[in-house]
Amino acid sequence: MKRIQDARLYGIVDLGYLSPENVWRMTQSLCEGGVDVLQLRAKKIAKSEVERLARLMLPITREQGVPLVINDHLDVAAFVGSEGVHVGQDDDAVAKARAVVGSACFVGKSTHSLAQAENAQVEGADYIGFGPLYATGTKPDYVPIGLSDIAEVHRRVSLPIFCIGGVNASRLDDIITAGAWRVVVVSAFLLAEDVSADVRALKQRLTATSSPAA
Repeated sequence: MKRIQDARLYGIVDLGYLSPENVWRMTQSLCEGGVDVLQLRAKKIAKSEVERLARLMLPITREQGVPLVINDHLDVAAFVGSEGVHVGQDDDAVAKARAVVGSACFVGKSTHSLAQAENAQVEGADYIGFGPLYATGTKPDYVPIGLSDIAEVHRRVSLPIFCIGGVNASRLDDIITAGAWRVVVVSAFLLAEDVSADVRALKQRLTATSSPAA
């Protein structure tokens, strides 16, 4: 099983972009393409359905050595024994999440500013999402933070930092040049004609860059 510290490419199975019946196939395609970590994000979906989908994904992710992260639902993460859980700024604190899921499950947190990123590190998060870099349909109410703080957040925060929000192949060079080393890709993969091929191609470009620090 890959460690979150070693992950470069983070994928998300987001039910805002695909239907539950396509989750199994999408999980398989993303893992075959080479995502290093995979999150299940199912907003406005019944908790029982989130658990069912997580259990559907786990055999695939574990066979590929890809950690599965559950977004928001701490109890679902605890029930299914996922490798990770992710919380937002308006969700539970990292300490509460860890108390629910246990020490074997890593905890990630969304951050949208340098201050939030630093606070997440103080809270004890295992990694952070940093963004949205660009406007994104995933979170249309969030104001894009741009690329200017990417280098600075890497100086201030020693956790794995996954830059998120509108990341796609055409923007990757700019994001890397700005100082990113890890990225999250959502719609660009979920809406691709050949998911595995697009994942593979983007990962090759990403892993050709050297680590700035962590």
